[in-house]
Amino acid sequence: MASKNHELASLSFEHLVRRVRACTLCREKLPHEPRPVVQLSESSRILIVGQAPGRKVHETGIPFNDPSGDRLRRWMGIDRQTFYDASRIAILPMGFCFPGSGKAGDLPPIPECADTWRDALLARLKKVELTLVIGQYAHAWHLPESRPSVTENVKAWEEYWPRLLPTPHPSPRNNLWFRRNPWFEDEVLPRLQERVAEILG
Repeated sequence: MASKNHELASLSFEHLVRRVRACTLCREKLPHEPRPVVQLSESSRILIVGQAPGRKVHETGIPFNDPSGDRLRRWMGIDRQTFYDASRIAILPMGFCFPGSGKAGDLPPIPECADTWRDALLARLKKVELTLVIGQYAHAWHLPESRPSVTENVKAWEEYWPRLLPTPHPSPRNNLWFRRNPWFEDEVLPRLQERVAEILG
């Protein structure tokens, strides 16, 4: 792995991103042809770390192009044009391809994405001032003191602020969580919107 990391570190940023977008490492594990979906620039100021693309994102190739993305943009207080400006906002999920669906929703992200590419990509995002860490798989990777549940991590958000913000997934599947935890919308989202506005100017 050390030799792989050294090889990736030697690539230009543009070449590295082209390699990621052309990745087929997990072809045998996927129920469809690989289609990595990422958005990033060396000038990105905010990083969004989600789980993995859903079916609609896989079909369009546009990250968070679904009801989860609509809610996430409302959380951040920004429009689609700002959200999809890679020079300002990077989107780097834990898995880059849609992993397929199971009985309870989408399957977990395939780990080869993070194991192969994540360190090299994150090392290039030197201007990021805020990382939104969305859902259990992102929490486990990015939070220094990840707790057993998403709710516990989100309740401890001030420990990571203002560089990191752990959140639940904005999926409509989590509507019950939002009803049970109104403090998230009342206390956390105003702070998030202020921070986003401050960073993006």
